[in-house]
Amino acid sequence: MDYPTLKALHQGFATLSFAGFLARGAASLSGAGWVRSRPARILPHVVDTALLASALGLAFTLRVDPVHTPWLAAKIAGLVAYILLGIVALRPGRPVGVRAAAWVSALAVFAWIVSVAVTKQPSGFLSRLG
Repeated sequence: MDYPTLKALHQGFATLSFAGFLARGAASLSGAGWVRSRPARILPHVVDTALLASALGLAFTLRVDPVHTPWLAAKIAGLVAYILLGIVALRPGRPVGVRAAAWVSALAVFAWIVSVAVTKQPSGFLSRLG
């Protein structure tokens, strides 16, 4: 698959992943029952697997690796933070305030990951704050 197609797929899957997390987080915090349904629990894994596969395809196509590409290492570190915050945000049983803070933080981390991808700078939009 060529680079423009892989990039478009990756961006599309990232958009779907973000939209799904935004919707599930808002619904979970408001107590909506559909968040616990089987499709709502499975579909994000399908989208995120496709997102990861397209990311690996891009890295292979561009011949970049996180050891020698600081912005890619930053994206991966951000992804880990995003996943951990998402687990806190979407897992029932924690106080709503904690879950809401984790959800907002995860959304901010996602925005930072996108800014790292766009700028190819490990600090992403944070470089503009200093």
